[in-house]
Amino acid sequence: MTKVAPRERIGFDLSRMARLWRARLDERLAPLGLTQAKWVILLHLSRSNGVLPQRELVDRVGVEGPSLVRVLDGLERLGMIQRRDSPSDRRAKTVHLMPAAEPALDTITRIAAELRHEVLLGIEDEELEVCLKVFSRMARNIGAHIGTEAYPQ
Repeated sequence: MTKVAPRERIGFDLSRMARLWRARLDERLAPLGLTQAKWVILLHLSRSNGVLPQRELVDRVGVEGPSLVRVLDGLERLGMIQRRDSPSDRRAKTVHLMPAAEPALDTITRIAAELRHEVLLGIEDEELEVCLKVFSRMARNIGAHIGTEAYPQ
């Protein structure tokens, strides 16, 4: 088999790793009725002090507005979030995390921590720091910002 150069593999491997990680988390959260669309939104809100402008949530989650609205409708029916008019722009909405989401967030956090432990087994913190620095540099080269808010788990 022909060895593929790291610069040729990086995009494929990075994409594959993200898909595998999310797929494993989805498998573990599915019995709880938590779809990826739901848990990603809840985690982004929880890591943003419970409030985000709806437009920013669209950007962070990476879905189209109408798709996000459907998921927000479902989360609002469950009492987990509430949408409110923005105090600074009456055309905009803010999304607020509600206390009813706390049990789900506790479960998501616990299950995500268990998976993270399994995935990172045998990998030293120093190795992860180097990896994150490389990701950050790659993101800057693309023209994007990657920070802790971009990583839901």
